[in-house]
Amino acid sequence: MSFREKLSTFWYNVQLLLLPMLEKDLGSLSEEHKKLAAVLEMLRIEQFVPCTRFWKGRPPKNRTQIARAFVAKIIFKIPHTKQLIELLKHDIQLRVICGWEKHSIIPCKSVFSRVFAEFAQLNLPERAHQALISEAYRDKIVGHLSKDSTPIIAREKAPHRERISRKKRKGLKNKELAEAKKKGVSRKQKQLSQKLEEMEAELPKGCAIGAKQGTTGYKMVWNGYKLHSAVDDNCIPITNILTSASLNDSEVAIPLAVKSNRLVRNFYDLMDAAYDAEEVKQHSLSLGHVPIIDQRPRSKKQKAEKLAEQKRQKLVNIHTPEAVRYKKRFPTERFNATFKDYYGGKNIHFRGHAKVFCHLMFGILGMTATMLMKLSQ
Repeated sequence: MSFREKLSTFWYNVQLLLLPMLEKDLGSLSEEHKKLAAVLEMLRIEQFVPCTRFWKGRPPKNRTQIARAFVAKIIFKIPHTKQLIELLKHDIQLRVICGWEKHSIIPCKSVFSRVFAEFAQLNLPERAHQALISEAYRDKIVGHLSKDSTPIIAREKAPHRERISRKKRKGLKNKELAEAKKKGVSRKQKQLSQKLEEMEAELPKGCAIGAKQGTTGYKMVWNGYKLHSAVDDNCIPITNILTSASLNDSEVAIPLAVKSNRLVRNFYDLMDAAYDAEEVKQHSLSLGHVPIIDQRPRSKKQKAEKLAEQKRQKLVNIHTPEAVRYKKRFPTERFNATFKDYYGGKNIHFRGHAKVFCHLMFGILGMTATMLMKLSQ
């Protein structure tokens, strides 16, 4: 049975068995309650909460219910944990769906905060997401996998950096490049022979100042992180990595490709000009993929030649196969916008890489389940 058939069977069981049973016990459900029940049924996130049956000391409580509540926080678009607790106390249907029978046994905010820190250390939502993607794409080949990054604005201070002039900065940059050339090994070159765990360990993950130039030509500066994602043609995020905002996109391309290659098989890797590096192309080819990367001009002359070539192709109405496939990158832009607007990408009220990534992965987990259910309808 293919996964699409499994999805159809799943949705059939949800519509005819799960939701009628809940409405019989709890009364009429709103659309958000129905969506939450279906998402939780698909994710089965309780399977990833560690069993504490044979641990020493007092066994921890409410781990499964709190994990389900954090998924509800994303589905109901609740920005603060305090608001989530208040809603759980007053909304009987939401409370029962999450697993609590009485409002008096709902934990306080400090317990939610402590358990969330445990989930962040265990990387619980990412493990649940990887299991879902692995099951969904077990017997399926993805045509295009688009890689891109999006700014994540954090509520914490970046380390102070001494302000230096542009001329001095250029001199320091040239000095660093000369030292790297002297050593003969850059980060991307090292990644070609490293394991995924080693690559991720070497990536900077602290809060930092990031800057980039958008498609409109204006420069954007933010304080926080960067979320690097590999997205398929259905706008479903396959893998994600969170790094410092100051890190160049091309230095995350190889670990992102290795991570996604463990879960899915794809033909084409689509990337913008920020990923234009020889090591990235070489690694993509080594995986059996076809890299389609926008060329990044290294000088004013190359930039003028690129613009002139684009004008000539437009004049005679020529569309190369690479250009046609490159336009398939739209799902990454759609993913970034949808994730930030509807799944918590803008409401970051945590500090530290582990907690911020855990919050983002709960949002990506909810979005992935929602997108997969839409495919089955």
